Amino acid sequence: MATHSEDPIPTRRSLLEKLKNWEDGESWQQFVNTYWKLIYGMAIKAGLSQAEAQDVVQETVLSVAKKIGEFRTDPNYGSFKGWLSLITRRRIADQFRRRPEAFKQARRRSSSETTRTPTEERVADPASLNWEGVWEDQWKENLMDVAIERVKQQSSPKDYLLFHQQVVKEWPVARVAKTYRVSRAAAYMAKYRISKLIKDEVRKLERLEPGEPGANA
Repeated sequence: MATHSEDPIPTRRSLLEKLKNWEDGESWQQFVNTYWKLIYGMAIKAGLSQAEAQDVVQETVLSVAKKIGEFRTDPNYGSFKGWLSLITRRRIADQFRRRPEAFKQARRRSSSETTRTPTEERVADPASLNWEGVWEDQWKENLMDVAIERVKQQSSPKDYLLFHQQVVKEWPVARVAKTYRVSRAAAYMAKYRISKLIKDEVRKLERLEPGEPGANA
């Protein structure tokens, strides 16, 4: 599968280098915190159950751990994003191979099957998923989620609340000011501060670092 030499959402080189030390628990925890939702979400979109998706997360992390020593932070070798995509896709395929009969039955099902069927009872064909397009969208969404969560933990609860109500809930500044008994200027400044912190955090995550160990994933 083709990969790109530039990542719109890369991983910091410093973290990738630290991951080569298996005993660096803090760096590995940071890696898991950053990427587990991305991997899990792709597994679900491919048609796996929640339990299977959790297995994919664990097995993908293990695969990264085994291969990270071969990682090259050289743009000529492709991107970390592409490498992680390849590993994730292969681990998802592994899960489908573990239930071949269910998979075959799913492919023979009529297209009239209702969308109300529980996820655990559906078995989608991962080949039918626009993998690269979905991965790209999920990668960007995951980066923003990680950046927002980090800023939320680092900011004052009040500032984040004022930001959340204006940006996420789309409340007008007048309503926010009245509800939380602050001036309009204070509500606006809180929105500005948190928005800037999120943009800064995104830039930190984007400071990278393409690189890819080879195709052995």
